[in-house]
Amino acid sequence: MFSRLLSRVDQRARIPDGLTLYAIGDIHGCAGLLADAFALIDEDIARCRPARAIHVFLGDYIDRGPDSRRTLDLLIARAGRHPSAFVRGNHEAILSDVLHRDDLVADWLRLGGSTTLMSYDVLVPRTNVDAGSLRRSLAQALPRAHGEFLAALRPSFTCGDFFFVHAGVRPGVALSQQSEDDMMWIREPFLSSAEDFGKVVVHGHTPVREPDIRDHRINIDVGAYATGRLAVLIIRGHEIDIRYVGRSV
Repeated sequence: MFSRLLSRVDQRARIPDGLTLYAIGDIHGCAGLLADAFALIDEDIARCRPARAIHVFLGDYIDRGPDSRRTLDLLIARAGRHPSAFVRGNHEAILSDVLHRDDLVADWLRLGGSTTLMSYDVLVPRTNVDAGSLRRSLAQALPRAHGEFLAALRPSFTCGDFFFVHAGVRPGVALSQQSEDDMMWIREPFLSSAEDFGKVVVHGHTPVREPDIRDHRINIDVGAYATGRLAVLIIRGHEIDIRYVGRSV
């Protein structure tokens, strides 16, 4: 599906000429949708032949969906072939902490961590969960490349007049001064703010039925693990497009 959303975005916002930017929001272990998104992007690159193309991923690559391990494999492989920026989501931050703290395992499981464990062939018992055992099993099963990927995630990415982040930003605070916690976790007061942040903030974290396109922010998290859809934001110059892979709307 294709939709042109140019009329709802600040026309002053643009990226450098000759560059096409592809942004993908919360994947949550939906590796099949991610593979379909890469096929869509490859077709677009072949048709439009941009001088440069950058992939931007907005975090929450793991948990809830069926195949977190394959999702990370696909992302790592993609970065080997295309310039890419990977933003850290709150789920990646939790996993990084879980690898060192038994006391966080129960909360992580409630947030969808059990599907991530299963994707690494770590079984989660229905009762009498031993947090330490699960943590150690995951640490042993996690490939080195996945650990390195998680450690290298960045809090944000800037290109032209667009600021890419997982959750959003805190109103009243300069983009250069935003805290990592806010950029990974914030909802309010960001979502209800009409503040001009100086750049258009592109984010996910809060699922919406359709991408929320406003003058000052763009939310592209369409709840892939629940809806079976993934949105791809395409930016060329000052033109903004959204395309979907997965279930029909």
